[in-house]
Amino acid sequence: MKSRLLIAALVLVAGTAVAQDYPNKTVTVVVPWPAGGPSDIAARPIAKGLSEQLGKTFVVDNRGGASGNIGSAIVAKQQPADGYTLLITSSSPIVINPSLYKTMAFDSQKDLIPITNVLRVPLVLAVHPSVPAKNLKELLAHITAQKGKFQYASAGSGTPQHLTGELFKTVSKQDVLHIPYKGSAPMLTDVIAGHVPMVFDSTIAILPHLASGKLRPIAVTGTKRSPQLPDVPTFAEAGLPGVESYAWYGMFARAGTPRPIVDKLNAEARKTMKSADFQRVLKDTGSEDVGDTPENFAKFVQAEAVKWGKVVKDSGATVD
Repeated sequence: MKSRLLIAALVLVAGTAVAQDYPNKTVTVVVPWPAGGPSDIAARPIAKGLSEQLGKTFVVDNRGGASGNIGSAIVAKQQPADGYTLLITSSSPIVINPSLYKTMAFDSQKDLIPITNVLRVPLVLAVHPSVPAKNLKELLAHITAQKGKFQYASAGSGTPQHLTGELFKTVSKQDVLHIPYKGSAPMLTDVIAGHVPMVFDSTIAILPHLASGKLRPIAVTGTKRSPQLPDVPTFAEAGLPGVESYAWYGMFARAGTPRPIVDKLNAEARKTMKSADFQRVLKDTGSEDVGDTPENFAKFVQAEAVKWGKVVKDSGATVD
């Protein structure tokens, strides 16, 4: 008994010493999406803040592909698990893709450790101005009249935009065709051009196009109205409860990373999130302050995996 206690104490002391020395070299923050996307909006100010606070460079490395799977797998399989390769990503490769893809190169629940949630923003259902609908009731009537020909665009199979569209179809019992793109930017380009009439996208990406009148907002997927869109109702307010969805972005490390390092990253990231720069990001994106403990974030991730797994099953969504 004494020997086990001694070993545990030595492990704790060693882990604490490692954390005190961390980081002593450059840390890579993998973003598994192309540069300039919403995940970058979350990752870059966090990396900047951590660099300033900890005195070592945290460099963002964009590794897009396969709806976030490629870059996430790099972190999930990274050896050693020492905290020098981190992941900041949207929810797709963590809680959606495991249900959507037949095979995955990693197990998001076993191979990664949640550190903290970073951003959580509602999505907006928007249409091209040529669509003859000013509200959700009119839009549903228009979709019904199209008899299965109406389309919605997404940033790719497995993205929050895709699964939110499938949730909308399931709850509203509408027949809408899914048109996937390789990212939010090309998706919005085609919707603005009128090639696809409807889209779900996060407030991060879509607000400028709503402000310019290039797209018309119909409803938001949050439980309450977005401060950036006070005149746009939630789905529940518009008469269709059950369409609740958020695009969230979180920080993860490789499973096996020493707990003192995970705790240090959590504390420093949450400190960064209290800075004036990051508070501006929260305001600009319509996000709540969602920094949390690793334990609470892990529970949130597990609940999201269950939720979106059910949406995939109920909708029959597949990877196109």
